[in-house]
Amino acid sequence: MEIMQFQYKATKALANRAHVGVVGSGDLEVLMEPVRTEQTTILVRTGTEGFRGTWEAVLDRFFTVHEVAAKVTINDFGATPGVVAMRLAQALEVSGTNVQNEK
Repeated sequence: MEIMQFQYKATKALANRAHVGVVGSGDLEVLMEPVRTEQTTILVRTGTEGFRGTWEAVLDRFFTVHEVAAKVTINDFGATPGVVAMRLAQALEVSGTNVQNEK
């Protein structure tokens, strides 16, 4: 198991907590919680080791566009980068955070 942490600057508040996905074959779960700081902290727990660069690329792309302040926990069981991006977008939607006018 590999555990990774990432941080990004944030300019927008997360509206509400969100929980999407499940930890299962080829999927992942994303939990987002509002924070009172101007940054996002992400904790990734994955059973697939050696993909830090891929995780960093997917998270960089997402949190450069969506600068939302949150504590994000991702529990992964071999999800593809496309599934990761989809679950992150889904978590923002579930949280009620308006993402219409982002970069």
